[in-house]
Amino acid sequence: MARTVLIVDDHAGFRAQARALLVAAGYEVVGEAGDGTSALGAARELKPQVVLLDVQLPDTTGFDVAHSLRAGPDPPLIVLVSTRASSDYGRLIDRSGARGFVSKSDLSAGALSMILDGSL
Repeated sequence: MARTVLIVDDHAGFRAQARALLVAAGYEVVGEAGDGTSALGAARELKPQVVLLDVQLPDTTGFDVAHSLRAGPDPPLIVLVSTRASSDYGRLIDRSGARGFVSKSDLSAGALSMILDGSL
């Protein structure tokens, strides 16, 4: 059975690109959100197994969204994404409770699978 994914990013072009990449790799994209408030609502409603979550959102940070998601019942696996390198965020990634981080330029089905499976 395919893992279900919610894509959260304020850029529609990135969401479309990520959706195409993930669907082609066998993931089931159940929804998209363009900001943190919408992400939290969509996660509650859709109950995805995975949230691909941009760090920089127009109304909050992906770190804050990750904390809120992790505080709820049966939290999804969270993978943070950004155009910036992980080193730019220091320990914020570790403290977020996210399963991992991948830069947008390195996003691939293989990279996502390695993070989700704990290999990366």
